[in-house]
Amino acid sequence: MKLQMVGCSHHRSSVELRERLAFTPEQARDALSCFRRNFPKSEAVLLSTCNRVELYTASETEDGCPTHQQVVEFLAKYHGLDPAEIFDDLFERTGEDAVRHLFTVAASLDSMVVGEAQILSQVKQAYDLAADGNAAGALTHIAFQTASRVARRVARETAINQKRVSVASVAVADFALGVFDHFDDKKVLVIGAGEMGEETLIYLQAEGARDITVVNRNLVRAERLARRFGGKARPWEALLEHLRDADLVVSTTGAREPVVTLEQFRSIEKDRDQRNLLVLDLAVPRDFDPAIGECIGVYLVAVDDLQRVCEANRKSREKEWPKAQRIIEEETTRFMAEWRHRATGPTIRRLRERSEEIKQEELARLLNKLSGLDERSTREITLSFDRLVNKLLHPPLKSLRDEAEHGAPHGLLEALRRLFHLKD
Repeated sequence: MKLQMVGCSHHRSSVELRERLAFTPEQARDALSCFRRNFPKSEAVLLSTCNRVELYTASETEDGCPTHQQVVEFLAKYHGLDPAEIFDDLFERTGEDAVRHLFTVAASLDSMVVGEAQILSQVKQAYDLAADGNAAGALTHIAFQTASRVARRVARETAINQKRVSVASVAVADFALGVFDHFDDKKVLVIGAGEMGEETLIYLQAEGARDITVVNRNLVRAERLARRFGGKARPWEALLEHLRDADLVVSTTGAREPVVTLEQFRSIEKDRDQRNLLVLDLAVPRDFDPAIGECIGVYLVAVDDLQRVCEANRKSREKEWPKAQRIIEEETTRFMAEWRHRATGPTIRRLRERSEEIKQEELARLLNKLSGLDERSTREITLSFDRLVNKLLHPPLKSLRDEAEHGAPHGLLEALRRLFHLKD
């Protein structure tokens, strides 16, 4: 069996590259369907967030999964890119390293903001989307279900996410409060009605924000979000009108292109009279043209601008890291033992079944020739056959279990299948 991951993250890839490789839920569903057509023997789960794009694949056989190069080519082709452009940015993890990486990601130890709660939900959603589209299977099910359990254990047994700090809370506490002393008289405009916008509003309202307007392409969703925070919803066409009056903007859409270009902002800039405007552009790809940040009075904060604060957050939680990492290592070791046992199980079962078939055939032939045996003699002969078979099987099966416990038993598995003519 093989499990691997190919992807990129905020650790080594720019926001520009992540924007080009990002998937909306609809695109992820379509991409997984295309992937399964190209690699029918491989399961797949696609995790795409603001900070990472990772494709996990698994197969019962080594050659069932695509190679690193094939995954790069698949991702590049889907987004209309040259594979050579992105190859160096896409790293690979296989086997135990892939399992450890998945557990680390789900537990929020690999996040820009260590301990943020959103990533586990995103991991679950990625798996559910793959399962709904029949791209996931038994192997990815085991891996992702275990990852969720490991993440919950880390949260329960460490303080790594106590008083947890998300991207939204960092944006408000470390950036918004650096521009404005208070929010009770500020006009807040939220563009998009997703989870990130909702989470940011929770922190803003806690700081006193009252005048809230939500603009979204789907007005019903905008109304639902606005209602929760005592705000008002407006149609998408009114975006520039409300941007003209806003003091603080939170933008979190899933648009593929900027929703506010420099030209559009210039059209309302004069009416703003150079009033301060803080734009928290938390979308990937970015919703605001970066050039808008050069305009007078505009403070434009993008996802990558949060990196410095997030690193400080990481350092403040370092004392909890050893405990969390011990949990990850312990769970990875346990998972790999079960994974290898799963890999050897069918071969062991088939070898025992074949041995039992041969034993029964030979025992029946012998007993037919030795007619007139009493029950005690028959039982002793049967037990002798059982002991003989068990003693013959013990060395190869012990070797197989030992190798599975300490490493990948692929070579020995294949040898046993060929020596004993075992079919899948």
